[in-house]
Amino acid sequence: MKILVIEDEPKVASFLKQGLEEHQFEVTVATDGLLGIKYGIENPYDVIILDIMIPYKNGIEVAKELRNACIKSPILMLTALGTVDEKVEGLDAGADDYIVKPFDFKELLARIRSLLKRNSENYPINNTLKLFDLELDLNRKVARRGGKTIDLTAKEYSLLEYLIRNKNRVISRNEILENVWSTNFDTTTNVIDVYINFLRKKIDKDYDVKIIHTMVGMGYIIKS
Repeated sequence: MKILVIEDEPKVASFLKQGLEEHQFEVTVATDGLLGIKYGIENPYDVIILDIMIPYKNGIEVAKELRNACIKSPILMLTALGTVDEKVEGLDAGADDYIVKPFDFKELLARIRSLLKRNSENYPINNTLKLFDLELDLNRKVARRGGKTIDLTAKEYSLLEYLIRNKNRVISRNEILENVWSTNFDTTTNVIDVYINFLRKKIDKDYDVKIIHTMVGMGYIIKS
C-alpha cells in the first residue's frame, strides 16, 4: 500500500514516515502543496495524508486541485485546526476524513484502514492492465512503463487501452476507427498510423522490448 504524506514539519513528517513504514506501507513525503499536487497526480496512492498549513498552496487548495484532476485516492486531513467550521471546510474541499493534532498513532492507523476498506469497495485498488513493464491505471487513466509515468493524450490512452485489451490479436485499422474513434472515417485516412507512431515514440522508443507490432496489410498487434 502506498501513502503520500504532504507535511512541511520535518519532525512530524519523519514520525509519520517511520511509523507507517513499520506497518508495511510505502511512504512518499511532499514538503509543500505544489509538490503534493505533483506527486498526487503523477503517481497512484492508496491514501493521501494532508496537512492544511503547508507552503505555497494550503491543504484546502491541494485537496480541491487533486479532486479537480479526478484523483480518487482517499484524503485524510491531519492538522492542528480543529473547529467544526474548519473540519467542514476540509471535507467540502474533498477530504474523506479529518484528524486533529496531536493525535494517537493507533487512531491514525485505524482511520487509514477504514479509508482503505471504503475505497476498495468503490474503486478496486488493482484496477490495472499490465503487459511486460507497461501498466495502465484504469481508475486514473494513467500509463506507466518501467515505473515511469508516460504523458498521453486522452485519445492516445484510449488507443493503447484498446490494443492491450485485445492483445495477441491482429486489429485492423477499420476496427480501431470504429471502437476508439467511434465513427467511420474515410478508410484511406492515415489517422491510425499517425497515432500509432505517437504511441511508439512514447512507450517503445527508449525500451528494448517493443510492444506495438505492425502486421503489414492487416493492422497492428500487441503480443504478450
